[in-house]
Amino acid sequence: MADPIPHDRFAALRSRTPSPNKDPDAGLRGLGHYARQLPAWRFRLRQRLIPIVRWETPYLAHMQRMCRSSWLDTYFALTANLGTHTFFMTALPICYWCGFPDMGNALVHMLALGVYFSGFVKDLACLPRPLSPPLQRITMSGSAALEYGFPSTHTTNAVSVAAFCLYQLHLAKDDYTSLTYNLLQALFYCYATSITLGRMYCGMHGFFDVIFGGLLGAAIAWLRITHGDSYDAWVLAGDWTRLALIILVLGIAVRVHSEPADNCPCFDDSVSFVGVVMGIELGGWHYGRLFGGVDFAGRYAFDNLDVFKIGARIVGGIGVIFVWRAVMKSILLRYLPPVYRFVDHYGLTLPRRYFLQSRNYKSVPPLRSDDNLIPQASEISALMSRLRHPRKRTVSIGPQSEADAREFIANRAQKRRDSRSSFDANKSSQRRSATGASPPASAFIDDAMSPPRTPACLDDDSACRESKPLLQVNPSPYPSFLTPPPSDAGASSDSGREDERKTQELLSAVEKPRIRYDVEVVTKLVVYAGIAWWAAEGNPLLFRWVGIA
Repeated sequence: MADPIPHDRFAALRSRTPSPNKDPDAGLRGLGHYARQLPAWRFRLRQRLIPIVRWETPYLAHMQRMCRSSWLDTYFALTANLGTHTFFMTALPICYWCGFPDMGNALVHMLALGVYFSGFVKDLACLPRPLSPPLQRITMSGSAALEYGFPSTHTTNAVSVAAFCLYQLHLAKDDYTSLTYNLLQALFYCYATSITLGRMYCGMHGFFDVIFGGLLGAAIAWLRITHGDSYDAWVLAGDWTRLALIILVLGIAVRVHSEPADNCPCFDDSVSFVGVVMGIELGGWHYGRLFGGVDFAGRYAFDNLDVFKIGARIVGGIGVIFVWRAVMKSILLRYLPPVYRFVDHYGLTLPRRYFLQSRNYKSVPPLRSDDNLIPQASEISALMSRLRHPRKRTVSIGPQSEADAREFIANRAQKRRDSRSSFDANKSSQRRSATGASPPASAFIDDAMSPPRTPACLDDDSACRESKPLLQVNPSPYPSFLTPPPSDAGASSDSGREDERKTQELLSAVEKPRIRYDVEVVTKLVVYAGIAWWAAEGNPLLFRWVGIA
């Protein structure tokens, strides 16, 4: 039977911005929730792609069980940090402060494209991460599990950066000895491979996620290699109108970013990196006007032989960035809500789902854990502690986000339908053969850890009892959801009160993203544009004035 197409009466629900204060509606099971929240074409796309996620899960679980070790847990949990936004946002300013602005520009553009387009596709397709259980998720980041799974942003960033660095290494091959060249080449390959395989080993992504993410990263690297230098030259050689055009295009990109069906934080990261590109373009363009006649790299020709000056630039520059963010964010969050309410009076707001509108609150309270790119100054000590003690990683079993929970519910319903179909087919076959009695219905109800049924298992109940799960996992915090109780008719019921209660418990147990406010979009754009401006122009000027350039 073809997948149901959502009725037009759901259009009002899709256009409305739900209040983040309300708990998820337990009555919206996996399929019904996405039918209501997504346009018809996106719902059909998701329905075509979701079987891939369910198909690859048992193979991922088997791979994880075969390869699992404490050493690999620590290794892949640590190397995953090398593909995070925080790592790159820490490394990017240093490129400008240590005389490598060309590399800084390239990394900014590639990472911004990777974060934006991977986040766009994540919110467009709304595909969950591979189901847990049977997988166990190993991570040092709590926010990553709240995002959708397809595609892998870690893989996109790692492949694009590694491919670009390999290309640059090839161009400068004559500057290195054969041994150094081969070691650096192996390092970049190892970096991309470790990030990619680690996302599957840690149970965070499937084959489909990393393949698409890798292809996206390769395409971004190709775009930068073939057109990056000409684009930079076009921006630096032009007047303010070119800069205004770039900012306009970036603003449109924020506006047209796809809206998710669940409260997914991918949009926040995309907005932050769009702001970074705005600031880099503005800072680099204006900084070039102050040093006319000097090539782009020459404008950042700092002293890299004095260790004291290098350390002073890095420490001082990062300090300035933290001060800027703390001051500007508090100012914007305080004074933007009245501006938003004034603009809203004339119908000029741009509402976005899961963002609380300014007319529904008076002021923005202090926000915690509101930034996935750069941690708060108060969080740095905890971050360093996690890096000093890498074994303090999190191994979780069970749904961690609303998307996980809805997929768990939808997967349970799908297995029940498959069980009924198998039972009916077996019953009809037995009637035709007129031999034996029907096996109990419970034999055909799979849980999330059961291997796929084979024809021999359907015909022989003893074979079913002898088959073993693909992966043995620790007891789940949601054990009652793995195998639902059968109804009086011999099969589980999707509409019973017990299912309704369990569904409500499951959705209420997952971590809820914090309330997000509409003014945070502009706040992130301004704050991160300022951070990038300080990296590309403000701090370099400050270094020259202080005398540590």
